[in-house]
Amino acid sequence: MEFFDVVKNRYSCRKFSSKTVEEEKLDKILEAGILAPTAKNVQPVKIWVLKSNEALEKIKTVTPCHFNAPVILAVGGTTEGAFVRPSDGRNFEDVDASIVATHLMLAVEAAGLGSTWVGFFDEPKTKELFPEMKDYDLVALFPIGYPAEDAQPSERHSVRKAKNEMIKYL
Repeated sequence: MEFFDVVKNRYSCRKFSSKTVEEEKLDKILEAGILAPTAKNVQPVKIWVLKSNEALEKIKTVTPCHFNAPVILAVGGTTEGAFVRPSDGRNFEDVDASIVATHLMLAVEAAGLGSTWVGFFDEPKTKELFPEMKDYDLVALFPIGYPAEDAQPSERHSVRKAKNEMIKYL
């Protein structure tokens, strides 16, 4: 799929079919996350693949935004070893995790699947249920799967600021 088609066609899918996500597609999506650029390429990021019945049931207790997807990806960054900007000490782990998350989100669309970036979840409870995540700042959950036949973008999907509101040439 052409890159701009991916960007234009992608929408926040909140309704999934029960069709299973093929391992080959999931592997390609995860590869996109691994290939994502990070500051100094230190990759202070982890991706967790939640697809067991137990994991999916747990995630339903931390967010209403699971949408009964057959797979959920969780993305987190750690400050440990992440690039720190010398001029002000800003740690880039959250930026790096967001870059990885964006690559995952676009790869989902390119694979013919749907997803949405979920920030509405109980992070402390998520870390309690999934102790493997305790040392990470969780930036997103991504329910992924095949969009249901009647899945549609929200009415706000096509609302965009004008170019002159978003871009300033200096």
